Amino acid sequence: MENAAVILIAAAGLAIISVLVALIMRKQGGMKDLLLQSQGDLNGRIAALAEFNMQSQNRLFAALAEQRGDVLKIIDEKLLAVTKSVGEGLQKSSAKTDETLAGLRERLAKIDAAQQKISSLSEQVVSLQEVLSNKQARGAFGEIQLNDLVTSILPPSVYTFQAMLSNGKKADCLLRLPNPPGAIVIDAKFPLESYYALRNAADEREKIEAARFFRASVAKHIKDISEKYIVAGETAESALMFLPSEAIYAELHANFVDVVEASYKAKVWIVSPTTLMATLNTVRAVLKDARMRKQAGVIQKEVGILLEDIARLDERVGNLDRHFKQACDDVEQIKTSSGKINRKIQKIEEVELEDDNTMRSLTSIAAND
Repeated sequence: MENAAVILIAAAGLAIISVLVALIMRKQGGMKDLLLQSQGDLNGRIAALAEFNMQSQNRLFAALAEQRGDVLKIIDEKLLAVTKSVGEGLQKSSAKTDETLAGLRERLAKIDAAQQKISSLSEQVVSLQEVLSNKQARGAFGEIQLNDLVTSILPPSVYTFQAMLSNGKKADCLLRLPNPPGAIVIDAKFPLESYYALRNAADEREKIEAARFFRASVAKHIKDISEKYIVAGETAESALMFLPSEAIYAELHANFVDVVEASYKAKVWIVSPTTLMATLNTVRAVLKDARMRKQAGVIQKEVGILLEDIARLDERVGNLDRHFKQACDDVEQIKTSSGKINRKIQKIEEVELEDDNTMRSLTSIAAND
């Protein structure tokens, strides 16, 4: 487009020059022919310039059309790529959305199952509270938990449930341990009524009364265990009070330290399921150590016999070594004798060869004569 403007401006300039030339030719008649010729040349040039302008415009339009086609092609390719990318993105987003919805449905199903379990557990807790509200049922519950702990850790030969003592008292569990410490009784009862009263106290006054009742109940239970289940000459000097509740155990050690100290003085050790498990594992280690000590004499005797066998083996190995050395010496002597014999045979063969040569020489001389 700029070239066309330049050509148009040049054509306009030439036209102006032609007009000026015409005016001058009117004034100067002598130069008319020359001016006419110049005007003809100018007109030819103007026509050539116009034609060149048309060709340039055509080429320009062709180039623009070609560029337009390339641009449209590039735009189409870009649009196709964008459309493809958007389609893939929508497809991936749809897949992720489906996956997320599936995960949400799965989680909702798990939540429903957990809610059902919680409802079932709530019913079981209510039934457990009903069981524990009964003193006899509560004792059976503690005995069952104690039974599970003891049977899962210790061998059957060590414990006895509902063991009868010489004083006529029946122990929930009796552990038969070697002296010291001796047999130990585990009692599975616990004062749950007083603990419930302490936990359900509404105001400060009720809490004080419940704490006093709880302290007295536990102290009485400790005293009963000490009097019933610590029998001189039959049991150990201590006994275990099993509480099948970590909450009661924590409450005692946190807010009733005097009761815990009283149990120490009475040699009644208060244990929870966790601490009883640790105690039973310690008992198992003690039993293993006792069995090892019991077998120590047998082991020492067997070790002595083994040492005697080793001494005899060493003596026999020495005798065998001497026999081997003697056999080696005999073989060497045999080799020496064999070598001497070989050397003598070689000398004999050499003498025989010399005699044969001498006989052949004498025979040859006689033949010549």
